[in-house]
Amino acid sequence: MTQLITRRKLLQTTGAAAVGYVALGQSVQAAPRAKVHAVEVISKQPQLYHGWPTLARRANGELLLVCSGGREHHVCPFGRVELMRSQDGGQTWSWPRVVIDGPIDDRDAGVVETADGSILITTFTSLAYEPILKRAETAKRGQRGYMTLAELARWQAAHRRVSKKQRDADVGRWMIRSTDGGVTFSAKYDCKVDSPHGPILLTDGRLLYAGKEVLKPDGRVAVCESTDDGQSWSFLADIPPRPGDKIADYHELHAVEAADGRIIVQIRNHNPNNERETLQCHSTDGGKSWSVPRSIGVWGLPSHLLRLKDDRLLMTYGYRRKPFGNQARVSNDHGETWSEPLTISDDGIGSDLGYPSTVQLDDGSLVTVWYERLKSNPRAALRQARWSLV
Repeated sequence: MTQLITRRKLLQTTGAAAVGYVALGQSVQAAPRAKVHAVEVISKQPQLYHGWPTLARRANGELLLVCSGGREHHVCPFGRVELMRSQDGGQTWSWPRVVIDGPIDDRDAGVVETADGSILITTFTSLAYEPILKRAETAKRGQRGYMTLAELARWQAAHRRVSKKQRDADVGRWMIRSTDGGVTFSAKYDCKVDSPHGPILLTDGRLLYAGKEVLKPDGRVAVCESTDDGQSWSFLADIPPRPGDKIADYHELHAVEAADGRIIVQIRNHNPNNERETLQCHSTDGGKSWSVPRSIGVWGLPSHLLRLKDDRLLMTYGYRRKPFGNQARVSNDHGETWSEPLTISDDGIGSDLGYPSTVQLDDGSLVTVWYERLKSNPRAALRQARWSLV
């Protein structure tokens, strides 16, 4: 990555960045500009921590926003999936409605509308808070992991809502489904894999879910499909690792169908080669087989992909080093190359932020939502930017 930064600075000083360049074998397009119209906090309960949101636009124009709410911390036993709605393009949002609240921590939340108008919401459940609770039960004041008596009592009460056997059984990758516009939802059911932003709708009506069997030591990184409106899911194909990569170090995938029919998948990479960069692979046969992931020269994670009305692709991702914030890049060639970064936000106080998700409105403008721990509040909030490509 050092070579890429050095070349970028050199080219910027010579003006070459205005026409794009080749770095580390990857062609990079000149970037459009991002004009940010407004940035605001949209979560409604500042005393609670909100994380890992996904934004979706329904066929009728309504915006749906899901996140993990009800939390005290980044990892805790209180996580639940909440749903908010906007009828005016994100100008205003409804009070959050709890749609999933299981006996353990409900985390990343994804949402999509199907071709039949059903709404699918995804999450994964975790017991990652257990070591924190165990340490707190013996920690003394001033020691790492110490909790006040009131905080410890809350954690213990939440943890003991069900037996150990029931807690273990609840660990998994889950989906709920609504066929009445989100008025009622099904019980949660297994959807095979998980990724922060959930599945996507393909032009042929299928649903495609690029994700990971999280919390399984030998979990697959794969693509699943549903041909029955999201009611059931089956594995379609595994994504092959690069030579030398561990598949276990691929995380948090997201997919998009490009205008030329290719399906693009991006991957959060934690292998030593291109660590914490976004890798990308593609399928030309509807998801039945996949290219080996490659570096696209983008440091940042994880990404969300969107096909714009003019058939360009947009990727948005968290930037967890100074200046902390969220960035975007645009592709004019169906994901073959990506532009220089566009800044959506750069005023973060630290790395506890990101997971941006974006929709495009009828007028071509964009709405992006992410989570972020703010200077004014130690518990993370949902922030929203309304912006345009110019």
